[in-house]
Amino acid sequence: MKVAMVGGGVVGLSATVALLRRGVDVRCYESGEPMGERSAGDTRIFRLAHTYPDMVALAAQSRALFAEWSDRAGAALVDEVGTVVSGAEVGTWAKAMATAGAAHEMVAAGSPLLRLPARTFAGPALIDPAGGVIRVDRIRAFLVDAVGNRVRQAHVDAVEETRLGVRVKSGTEADTFDAVVICAGAGTSALAAGVGIDTPSALEHHLRVSFPLRPGAPAPLQCWITEPADGLLGTYQHLAGPGSWAVGGHLDPALVTWAGGRPAAERASLKAVTDHVVEHLPHVEPRPIGRLYCTHDPNLGDGLQFARSGRVLAMYGENLMKFAPLLGEMLAQACIDGSTPANAGPRRQQPQ
Repeated sequence: MKVAMVGGGVVGLSATVALLRRGVDVRCYESGEPMGERSAGDTRIFRLAHTYPDMVALAAQSRALFAEWSDRAGAALVDEVGTVVSGAEVGTWAKAMATAGAAHEMVAAGSPLLRLPARTFAGPALIDPAGGVIRVDRIRAFLVDAVGNRVRQAHVDAVEETRLGVRVKSGTEADTFDAVVICAGAGTSALAAGVGIDTPSALEHHLRVSFPLRPGAPAPLQCWITEPADGLLGTYQHLAGPGSWAVGGHLDPALVTWAGGRPAAERASLKAVTDHVVEHLPHVEPRPIGRLYCTHDPNLGDGLQFARSGRVLAMYGENLMKFAPLLGEMLAQACIDGSTPANAGPRRQQPQ
């Protein structure tokens, strides 16, 4: 069997590795550096906590697979420090965790179980003890080594179904495959449309900023997700490196529109998260020392979405890093048996 993986982000590389382990001849197309776009950076947040029980259950499966990856890589790929979700609506998260049978605890601000760069915040908090910091730097090294020479640095212009198979066009060259998976991030929509698959196509700019931690911050700091509230920015926060705290915010969509341009969106994002640090994070110095830019789709929720047309399967979603090893296994199996994995979580709504 001959398979083309279009997209060399963490999902595409994970699926490529899973196919190779099944003895499948696979080629992964990536126009830039592997994991250089939406999978860029060195850290992300892992969490079982979601607002949908099926997502909690899938995250638990992915966590077990991360442990297998860690054994194969010879290094821990998730730093187990825990993840905290705070805000007035965390009861919804807790209900989903309970339904899925996942360990969690509800606490109030000031609880000795919390290790955060602030002691006061809006609403109660949910502690997800299985959460932590995903070491993207180590995952990248592990996956790039595992795929070896199966990555072709080329931009895919079109994917077409033919009588003989699925043709992948790249520049002046074209090759035919038995199956194709499109998991190309921002490029998925246009390529999938060529075979009649409709996927969300909106884009927004996003910026994550890192700041120095002040001496005396509790350790080890937990990852932290704050829900938006009246006048309060919704954020995600975690340790990005020794002494470095990363903060990303969910801004007013009008400030980060694709049409408004990247510079304006970055300025608005930088101001919003820096203001948040000044007002709410006493253990963090409001001095930016690092930035990570990426794009995302404002119409997608925190879910996993799959769509098939014949021998072409498209996969899309947001916040996919924590599901990488599971998605690799799911996509590899779907290539082999022609199935379509079940969608999970919300459909085309604002990210949480």
